[in-house]
Amino acid sequence: MTNHPDEFVKNSAMHVMDGVPSSHDGRKKSKRRRFVKKNRDISVDDLFTKIKAGSRLDLAKGITLLESIASHDKAAAQELLLKALPHTGKSIRIGVTGVPGAGKSTFIESFGLLLSELGFKVAVLAIDPSSSLTGGSILGDKTRMEKLASDPNVFIRPSPTSGTLGGVHRKTRETMLLCESAGYDVILIETVGVGQSETAVRNMVDFFMLLALTGAGDDLQGMKKGIMELTDLIVVNKADGANERPAKRTMREYRQILHVLQPASPDWSSTATVVSSINRTGFERVWEIILEFKETMLENNYWETRREEQTSDWFKAMIKDRLIESFYNEPGRKEEVSKLELELLAGKLTVAAAVDKLFE
Repeated sequence: MTNHPDEFVKNSAMHVMDGVPSSHDGRKKSKRRRFVKKNRDISVDDLFTKIKAGSRLDLAKGITLLESIASHDKAAAQELLLKALPHTGKSIRIGVTGVPGAGKSTFIESFGLLLSELGFKVAVLAIDPSSSLTGGSILGDKTRMEKLASDPNVFIRPSPTSGTLGGVHRKTRETMLLCESAGYDVILIETVGVGQSETAVRNMVDFFMLLALTGAGDDLQGMKKGIMELTDLIVVNKADGANERPAKRTMREYRQILHVLQPASPDWSSTATVVSSINRTGFERVWEIILEFKETMLENNYWETRREEQTSDWFKAMIKDRLIESFYNEPGRKEEVSKLELELLAGKLTVAAAVDKLFE
């Protein structure tokens, strides 16, 4: 691995590709499915072959295809995903959330580097349903996680959701599946936003962890009980220096709280532990807990059951998304909604009567 900046950018997932040369060179065109991006003709078969071979640049290209809203890309995107499906399901899917300032980026970098050292390939996906313009903090994350971004066993990618939680269901899940088909053993999904995104991510991962800071009482003031009931592990970060002893005390407080809450997974007692991202300590214990969790879920047959339930939920969520999309795409529908909204605000209609008018 080189340390030269140009080589780093070239070999990392941050590299901006020159694109694929046009195939209009007089040769006979292939009958295989192809998708077109800015007059560049790319074979789905060739793209998937390169993704399977471990090309991070082609994996990024495949994810861009999945995220495309262009009608001419949709068929190729689903064909690519169909090719990927037989090679999915072998990873451990981990959700990571936390209060602001909990140090998610430094935690993910230290944890990702440990997993890479253990021989695993790691994909990091960051989502932010609240941000359709910036795509969350992933650009900042890449600058902060330089070591992780330059690791050949690691792939970092934003997972934009177009400003809706519905986007989480399709884009993040499909990105995760494509990463699995590329041979990534651990998928880390970071929730950048705060609120409903935690539930969305819980519904697509095997293991869900919450990053917290020292001082359980202060943290709990701004933390919903519902989020704690989703978590399989609370990690108290920044347990170093003068903060080490208070962090361990906070860990014990969280363990007491988790003991009285409804467990997030059957036959599993959610627990808490401490780490120091600066000193890179405690991460081996985090990985041990995750492996213990997987073993427990395999023994009680809930590992696959949860994934089946998640796929079913994904299917139903996609139906709802499609119905809403189809509803608003009807000619004149948006204007009709705006007109009825004015009548509602003027007190001329009840909400129920307005909805009935829309669906007559």
